[in-house]
Amino acid sequence: MKILKNLTVGFLVSFIGSIPMGFLNIIGFQIYNMSGLRLTISYLLGVIAIEFWVIYFTLLFANQLIKNKKLIKLIEGFSVIFMFILAYVFYSGSKSENINSGIFSDYTKYPFMLGIILSSTNFIQIPFWTSWNLYLLNGKYIEISKTRKYFYVLGTICGTFIGMLTLILSLSYITNQTGFLAKYLMKVIIPTVFIILGIYQGIKFYKKY
Repeated sequence: MKILKNLTVGFLVSFIGSIPMGFLNIIGFQIYNMSGLRLTISYLLGVIAIEFWVIYFTLLFANQLIKNKKLIKLIEGFSVIFMFILAYVFYSGSKSENINSGIFSDYTKYPFMLGIILSSTNFIQIPFWTSWNLYLLNGKYIEISKTRKYFYVLGTICGTFIGMLTLILSLSYITNQTGFLAKYLMKVIIPTVFIILGIYQGIKFYKKY
């Protein structure tokens, strides 16, 4: 029963957390449009390969990490800057004459490695999972003695994989049905989303520190 609870809680937290339009989802959407489902799945496996270790270690050291204010501040500050960098990357990449080449076309031959590299730069997942793991542990929503912690981590990476794939396929379907989105998604909408996220995170960072 505790194993099933760990799997379910981990899956739900990760599934919901992976649905918002983060940069890993957007790049996965770009890969899907350029190279299809098989390479997209390979990319997502690279993403969750890193996430597995992030979740595992933040689960083990949640108390120590949450007390390291300087590290958390550095990570959150970098994440604000990173949003604006991504906005510029997507905007400048969308102006390419060969739009079908995409922003990361040179690297999609190795989607698994691309997923590993990009997931490794997603530093905001450290405070995200540290906070969630601490909350779930303190609330006794999960139990991590012996091998039970592995079932929780398994549930989280399954939730991330399915959540990201669901969003990627949904975005693809919507853009194929709507000419406006297909034309302006990468050129205007995505860069604007990242700018808004950067401003929002910047305001949160300012108020917090």
